[in-house]
Amino acid sequence: MVGVPESHTGWTFITNHARVLAAIADNPNIRIRDIAAHCRLTERAVQRIISDLEQDGYLSHTRDGRTNTYRIQADKVLRHPAEAGLSVASLLSLLVQDETDRKEPVPLSSRLVDAGDAR
Repeated sequence: MVGVPESHTGWTFITNHARVLAAIADNPNIRIRDIAAHCRLTERAVQRIISDLEQDGYLSHTRDGRTNTYRIQADKVLRHPAEAGLSVASLLSLLVQDETDRKEPVPLSSRLVDAGDAR
């Protein structure tokens, strides 16, 4: 496994559920152990998150021998009323990038919207 991020303390913008879902979107055959390492969570925490996502219909899996293959329900709508109408696909489009995009980040000035433009 490559690119394991450093440990972080304090609050973050992205929830652990979103991180796990993004890791699965990057690799539908990823092992729980690898998700845990990538997201800096315990394997048990990842198992609980996967269970939550499956219970609410955001995720399903099939088992082939010792390998799980996950399937994300990309058209499912996000749960919070503030995100009413936004799909899982919309969230993942922000979190999952091609490897080439990760190596060459987009300049900050081209990613920001002026507060006057947002109206």
